[in-house]
Amino acid sequence: MTRMPPFNSPLLLGFDELERVLERVSKSSTDGYPPYNIEQIDSDTLEITLAVAGFDRSDLSVTVEDTQLVIRGRRSEEGPARTYLHRGIATRQFQRSFVLADGIEILGADLAHGLLRIRLMRPRSGEVVRRVEIVDREAGVPGQRTPRPVERAGSDPADA
Repeated sequence: MTRMPPFNSPLLLGFDELERVLERVSKSSTDGYPPYNIEQIDSDTLEITLAVAGFDRSDLSVTVEDTQLVIRGRRSEEGPARTYLHRGIATRQFQRSFVLADGIEILGADLAHGLLRIRLMRPRSGEVVRRVEIVDREAGVPGQRTPRPVERAGSDPADA
């Protein structure tokens, strides 16, 4: 059975990048560590909160790589060796990625009480209406270049 791409409609033009993003998200790790919340603070502001108990600020990194927000945690094992009778607080290394829409800005990040909070701002969306001028190719419009006919591969323009 072949998989039909979701954006295979001739009415959806230029959504190739969105299809790649969806594929990347679907292949991302389903590991639930560290747990996180995404909260809408107001109409333009979002906050991602990750539970990172046991991690210091120096153990964490928050970066934006292309269109992804990437949070990494790697705990340094410095200090005396410890013997645990029960170890329920996970401190293994992790990487959590979030795909960002165009225009999303990272306002900042803070760490308190084992929670890493990252604030993001969405761009204000307004209705965009743009008029597209229709050019009469036969008459031409002064000041505008008339588009040339498309040349086919293997044809010689001198033959026309």
